[in-house]
Amino acid sequence: MSPAHHPALEASPRFRAFTPRDLDGLLRRVFLSADERLALRAVSSVLPFRTNSYVVDELIDWSAVPDDPIFRLTFPQAGMLPEPDLKQMADLLSQEASKAEVLRTAHEIRMRLNPHPSGQLDANVPVHEGERLEGLQHKYPETVLVFPRQGQTCHAYCTYCFRWPQFVGESELRIATDDIATTSAYLRAHPEVTSTLITGGDPLVMSTEVLSRYVDPLLEIDTIRSIRIGTKSLAFWPYRFTTDRDADDLLRLFEKVVASGRHLALMAHFTHPQELRPPVVREAMRRVRSTGAVIRCQGPLVAGINDSAEAWAELWDETTTLGAVPYYQFVERDTGPQGYFGVPLARGHQIFRDAYARVSGLARTVRGPVMSAMPGKVCVDGVAEVAGEKVFVLHLIQARDPSLVDRPFFAAYDETATWFTDLKPAFGASEFLPGLGYLEHRTR
Repeated sequence: MSPAHHPALEASPRFRAFTPRDLDGLLRRVFLSADERLALRAVSSVLPFRTNSYVVDELIDWSAVPDDPIFRLTFPQAGMLPEPDLKQMADLLSQEASKAEVLRTAHEIRMRLNPHPSGQLDANVPVHEGERLEGLQHKYPETVLVFPRQGQTCHAYCTYCFRWPQFVGESELRIATDDIATTSAYLRAHPEVTSTLITGGDPLVMSTEVLSRYVDPLLEIDTIRSIRIGTKSLAFWPYRFTTDRDADDLLRLFEKVVASGRHLALMAHFTHPQELRPPVVREAMRRVRSTGAVIRCQGPLVAGINDSAEAWAELWDETTTLGAVPYYQFVERDTGPQGYFGVPLARGHQIFRDAYARVSGLARTVRGPVMSAMPGKVCVDGVAEVAGEKVFVLHLIQARDPSLVDRPFFAAYDETATWFTDLKPAFGASEFLPGLGYLEHRTR
């Protein structure tokens, strides 16, 4: 039987979403000029904007806007677009250009923002019986990502999100499937796959009934030993687990997965400790854990939101206290507004190290800073002097080629580098590791 509701939580408040048409009205809560509001509207015409009443009323400190971290996490910022693109879009809006012209210009800008990095649309798409399975991603031998068609939105969008192409209304940029039978057939044909990650978007925008259509078939495949669900709902709509209409049904589904002998993990995205403070979040986490599911917490290091050791130490301490497992600190990916939110790798590692030194051993399950790059998950282990050269020390936590996992390698130190393709092999070498190669150094 699912756990009882907390007595203070009698019913979910009404969920209300805010989209670009609401942006100007929301921004009138704070003193922003008409030109400033126009700039943010211009950003939201290119990159997705969506938030909700819980985020607006419970998480954002409007007296601290525009510096409040949750405001910056969910509301567009002018710097998210290159200045020429921002001006072009703002001019179109101020001139009341046609919808077709706005959409055409937005598409052109999006194509310059590297919408699908790290081989998502070429190297990661699996093939089954000669057919490309566009709604799956198979980058690592043991793990397949599933993108349910009905789950390709979120309760609110993060401004830094590397999945932004899922939300801009361009079908050719979207990864999604509702072909459950073919997904199951592919997994049966690949017994090396032991773990599936149901992702999005956010699968927990779906009703439990719809989510079950994707989960139940996995329980009939013996080689699938773990199921992960990627979600931001604990932070942006915790009522999904407490008092929503089918919250109890969702917990029963979790119990069913655990009872099948599989590991069930909620891959919870927490970006700032402010997201953990409302009592409903703690109750939601308690209810999830009572089913036997594990909550693993991850998030990226993003400039202007959580780029301090204090924020990360508090986040890891709090999640550990609440029974969750700190998992990854990611590096902002090389897509969309990375130029605005990215933190140099050298500074990122110093923040990670300083935060790591402040928490107990129980929280030191976290790994980072980690780049989900083309070859795999590249971890920055530190900065050192080796053979008289200052270098980054790196290793792959995961790799397309499993033989490369956990083999240390070195990159020439570059205090401005923000991504793997900014790095060059150390010591004048032609490649980082045999088989890993050397990705062309990008020009910034």
